[in-house]
Amino acid sequence: MQKKVYLLSLVATTLLFSCAKESKKINEQAQAIVVQVQNSSAENQGGYVSASGTIESENSANLSTRMMGFVTKVQVKVGQKVSKGQLLISINTADLQAKKAQVEASILQATAAYSNAKKDFDRFTTLFAQQSASQKELDDMTSRYEMAKAGLEAAKQMRNEVQAQFSYANITAPFAGEVTNTFVKEGDMANPGMPLVSIEGAQHFQVTTRVAESDIAEIKAGMKANVLVKSTQQTLNANVIEVSGSAKNTGGQYLVKLNISQVPTTVRSGMFVNVVFPVAHKTNTAATTSDKVLVPKNALVNQGQLTGIYTIGNQNTAILRWLRLGKVYGDQVEVLSGLAANEPYILTAQGKLYNGASVKIE
Repeated sequence: MQKKVYLLSLVATTLLFSCAKESKKINEQAQAIVVQVQNSSAENQGGYVSASGTIESENSANLSTRMMGFVTKVQVKVGQKVSKGQLLISINTADLQAKKAQVEASILQATAAYSNAKKDFDRFTTLFAQQSASQKELDDMTSRYEMAKAGLEAAKQMRNEVQAQFSYANITAPFAGEVTNTFVKEGDMANPGMPLVSIEGAQHFQVTTRVAESDIAEIKAGMKANVLVKSTQQTLNANVIEVSGSAKNTGGQYLVKLNISQVPTTVRSGMFVNVVFPVAHKTNTAATTSDKVLVPKNALVNQGQLTGIYTIGNQNTAILRWLRLGKVYGDQVEVLSGLAANEPYILTAQGKLYNGASVKIE
């Protein structure tokens, strides 16, 4: 009887252990994180030329004055939209007003002198025709008349000069756009050539970038390019409009400008971008003989100063692999070390991944 009880207890223990093991297996399968796996792409380095740049307005200007005076009124604020010809800054014109009054008085005086000289000239011309005046008298009246005429013209030109100076006292917008900065405030002294306000056109934008001398031979005017806006992660279509032929004033790099066809409202002047120029091949032989490993940015994991990516380990577990990254190509980034070409990595996961987590490949 005791032996029978022992056998029943052994069978029950075995069944209980088997059920627990099966339950643990089912529980682990249920807790496995569903992931999507993708192989790293290997592309030849001759397919792209990448460079960093900034978005700039096609029309931009730092406005200044040609006269000295106190700023009486700043009519606009930073960020304000302005139309062409709109008044931006007013400068004290008391001295110009006084000079204008002097010029107007000079014009009245010159006009009176001219009128008298013309009357005398006409009278002596008639007397000379009637042989009642000498040639010398006519010559004197002619000289007096010409001098009065020139004096009146000089006074009028002086008035034009004063009126032109008034245009420098009232700073207006040369084109429609947006005020990006004001360099003075009311009461400041404005000096000739000193920037007072900056304005940028809000309609058309372009990208300015600098390309290394090893890559500039591949960049041609009219070629297409992709512009990745770093802050918004948007990719814009652009085409090259200017390629500098000298790197003398740009630190050994060549200036390249691109025109953006359609600019979203979220993109603003001054934003940093990464420009990718697709090229058929590179003239550098060493570059064309080696491939690079590319992975999408959204698959990367950032922890402090380290960047890694999850790969698939033994028994379908997630393994965090630290990477050393290189250049950025649109929405992809080059992996210099840490991941081999065509090696699988986890692209997306339906849960929070961690090192050693069980995964289920979708």
